[in-house]
Amino acid sequence: MKRVLITGASSGIGLQLAKDYANDGWHVVACGRNVEQLNLWSKGSDAVTILSFDVTNEIETKEVLGNIESPCDLIILNAGTCEYIDNGHIDVALFKRVFDINVFGLLNCIQALQDTFSAQTHLALMGSTASYLGLPRAEAYGASKAAVSYLAKTLTIDLEPKGVTVSLVSPGFVKTPLTDKNDFPMPMLVTPKEASLAIRQGLEKKKSEVHFPKKFTFFLKLIASLPMALQLAVIRKITRKAQ
Repeated sequence: MKRVLITGASSGIGLQLAKDYANDGWHVVACGRNVEQLNLWSKGSDAVTILSFDVTNEIETKEVLGNIESPCDLIILNAGTCEYIDNGHIDVALFKRVFDINVFGLLNCIQALQDTFSAQTHLALMGSTASYLGLPRAEAYGASKAAVSYLAKTLTIDLEPKGVTVSLVSPGFVKTPLTDKNDFPMPMLVTPKEASLAIRQGLEKKKSEVHFPKKFTFFLKLIASLPMALQLAVIRKITRKAQ
């Protein structure tokens, strides 16, 4: 039986992925802080292992993930958060909260698991289409996901001698408890089920980047290919229309 480890598996995309991989016959190592929610859907299944720890705690993460009995074929580092700033007002504490989970939490997991990596390992890092462009209020979130994107590219090169496959997952807007807090229009919003299907299909093909929904992501990639001045002009125009 193939094994998949998923962080942030107690809600949103991570929860849906955990359910779907379990239904597909995988053994799921579901990691999250909401043990009650994890137990609710797994119902004591032998095909599900539940791990509860805080990814921002390096020591705790190393202790918990270091005791996994068998290596996982697929590792999806999905745990993340989002906070926005207003009017370009920098709040360092906010940046630290976002980076602690989105970047350093992810790194804590990689550090704890890296000794188990082999030619059978597939490592998937959760990025975001927010890293493609400079978006209003997304300074902290977008910068953290840009760091994840860069990390995925460099790990792809440096882990290649071991045969490890690395994929970057770049979702658009997905309806989750996190995005439910957004107070702005979210074009081409998809459900967690749609997101899970796109991710699972992309990872099965071992794509270097899994991005969706395609119409939305290709539009953003097109804008991102423009010179910086034109990018900013387009974003300003779109932002004004959305207000």
